[in-house]
Amino acid sequence: MHTEMARTAPVSPARDQGPDLEMQTVRSAHLDNDVVSSFSWANLNVVVTDRTTKTPLSILSEASGFVRAGEMLAIMGPSGSGKTTLLNALAHRVAAAGATTTGDILINGQKTSLQTLRDLSSYVEQEDALIGSLTVKETMMFGARLSLPSNISKKEALERVDNLIASFGLQSQAQTIVGTPIKKGLSGGQKKRLGIASRLVTNPRILFLDEPTSGLDSALSLEVCSYIKDIGRRHKLVIVASIHQPSSATFQQFDHLCLMSGGRTCYFGTVAEATGYFGRIGYPIPPETNSAEFFLDLINTDLDKNGEVVLRTDDICNSWNTSEERTRLTQVIQKTQESSASSLSHYKVARPSGWKVPLVLLHRSWIKSYRDIMAYGIRIAMYLGLAILMGTVFLRFETEQRYVQPYINAIFFGGAFMSFMAVAYVPAFLEDLSTFKQERANGLVGPLAFMVSNFIIGLPFLFGIVILFSVVAYWLTGFRADASAFFMWVLWLFLDLSGRFCFVHLRRLRVALAITAFANGLWMCVDGFLVPMNILNVFWKYVFHYIDYQAYVFQGMMVNQFQHGEYSCEQVAGGQYQCAYPSDLNSAGKFRGTDVLRQFSISTGLEGTWVGITIGIIVGYRILAYLALVLRK
Repeated sequence: MHTEMARTAPVSPARDQGPDLEMQTVRSAHLDNDVVSSFSWANLNVVVTDRTTKTPLSILSEASGFVRAGEMLAIMGPSGSGKTTLLNALAHRVAAAGATTTGDILINGQKTSLQTLRDLSSYVEQEDALIGSLTVKETMMFGARLSLPSNISKKEALERVDNLIASFGLQSQAQTIVGTPIKKGLSGGQKKRLGIASRLVTNPRILFLDEPTSGLDSALSLEVCSYIKDIGRRHKLVIVASIHQPSSATFQQFDHLCLMSGGRTCYFGTVAEATGYFGRIGYPIPPETNSAEFFLDLINTDLDKNGEVVLRTDDICNSWNTSEERTRLTQVIQKTQESSASSLSHYKVARPSGWKVPLVLLHRSWIKSYRDIMAYGIRIAMYLGLAILMGTVFLRFETEQRYVQPYINAIFFGGAFMSFMAVAYVPAFLEDLSTFKQERANGLVGPLAFMVSNFIIGLPFLFGIVILFSVVAYWLTGFRADASAFFMWVLWLFLDLSGRFCFVHLRRLRVALAITAFANGLWMCVDGFLVPMNILNVFWKYVFHYIDYQAYVFQGMMVNQFQHGEYSCEQVAGGQYQCAYPSDLNSAGKFRGTDVLRQFSISTGLEGTWVGITIGIIVGYRILAYLALVLRK
């Protein structure tokens, strides 16, 4: 019979709060904490192509290991030793760009698939991916809601979250926000604990940690590791962590050590036996020496000046390959494979309903949007300032020839710079994107749910920003005083801002400013204002103008202002008129707004088509952003 298990939080009270709460499966049975009794790997190799010679280059060689449930393994080595490569390979992640991974990854002695390992494990990245404007409890609750099936009640989820918060010593900070650049929140150690706790709420049986103590001092590192060890032992978790230069006390928290250099294994065994092993192969540890630092110094080829460390490392690796410890490790892995009886494919993790995930993300984004001033508060202030600037510079224009060009300039300025200032949204979006990447890697959120929720939550705020801007700038400038004209202006600006809002999704922080400047300059050059369509170079016209959403916005706003208006020409000496725009009304000292449009090769009656094209471009940007997320593994 197949047994289905639901991901539920590995709830446990603080150290003195009584027995653990019961776990529930899809069938309301107990979740067996011994689902994963061991995790092992054999002859794991990772090969990439050397960029210079184009030949295969091994970055992980013949790695093997074995960890029992309730134990904690430290993967340790100097920089570039292959720690993260091994950790990623074990978690069935991309070990390195263009890498080929071979070998066996085993749970309870059975080869495991990507989906099975994803269902049974969680991966905590080195960099925190927490949303700064959420509280500790909200962070945990959203993690639970993204992972727990629908048959788990809200009360049960809340109890599990509370107990997990207590287990990590965060009770006093439950209502404290994580922290933003403007408002201080948790300390570094508390953030690390919260990041791990938010992954444990999904009830993994295997936990991968990429340098969980990075950026912490020795006291905080010990604190974090002691909490992890306590949780792991009480809930029989397999914990595999890469770690760099731990203090002696932190190092002793681990049960097993995998020491690596240059992608090769130097030692795999218990922490307690490591000192004796190195003494037997000719590298005794001096008295009162931090054993972790001693091991790293032995194999740190970065400090090698005369080739001595390379030779020593080769000797250590060769000694390990021929050691009794390596032979026993191989025998343990083989024995586990031979004695394996049940198939893990019988276990299936129950997940939330497909419609539930976007709603949870939408709720989370809503809280962030009104609480995080970086997301919308600063943008609202910027756009209000821009509206006041525009309205007071382009102040009270009239229907005279001398105001026509300033009107056109105001239309161009309003659209182009409203769009350009959407760059203020980049930091807030990148925080969301970082969180999404980790949740996606742990199988909680997909690209479609992320894109849908992010799009929906932005619309009301964008519309509010446009209304705020327009109420100030439109009437101060003196655009056509008509309700329908005003709301058409609002529509065009909303589409304009939505277009740039979509484009933000295609950026990364390192190139955000460069891409923003280039793209905005490109769209302004080809939108038909700086160079009218009748003289625009054919390359720019046919390659970029017709996919430039700002071009249709500019044309629509021009028609909105000039289609029904008449303007008086400039009167010169002798009562004559000097008209800048040819018209059949020039003899009367006037010209029509359509005569202005003709100078820019803008036709009337196509507004509906332009709206449709602009929406199509926005949808196209969304699809491109979605595909970028799908293809970015």
